[in-house]
Amino acid sequence: GNESFWLIGQPDVEVLPSPHGRGDPPLGAPSGVGGVLYQVTVRGFDYYNTRTGGIESGGEDKIAVWMLDTDYDGRSLYPRQVFFPMAGEKDGWARLARNLKAEIDEELIEAYRGTVSLPFELGKHKRVAVKIVDDRGIESLRVLEVE
Repeated sequence: GNESFWLIGQPDVEVLPSPHGRGDPPLGAPSGVGGVLYQVTVRGFDYYNTRTGGIESGGEDKIAVWMLDTDYDGRSLYPRQVFFPMAGEKDGWARLARNLKAEIDEELIEAYRGTVSLPFELGKHKRVAVKIVDDRGIESLRVLEVE
């Protein structure tokens, strides 16, 4: 009868080449040879509820925070991008910037409030990992191989 126990959870994510094209060339590469840029889109999540035996889904509006590791090594998650989709104008990165009294790029703060990552180049492991935490504090992870 423990309603907080979830056996299996998985974010609904997609990795696609970015419409922004190519990135900076890798160190030592000939000029104009940048890597392909990718972007991750998070659409929501599914959990298997052991109490009811059913699948429960949550949309983008139920994601408190999600993290992206663009070079997942299979051992530990290193969040290279962190997003707060539920954060209001006074929460998340905006709150951090205000507390640090830092000059912030408002467009960038808005981008980190969404469910589409910033463009990135794949790391040497050719895997990305997406970890989400929903509005109840339940975490789930999805690892995707990218070719």
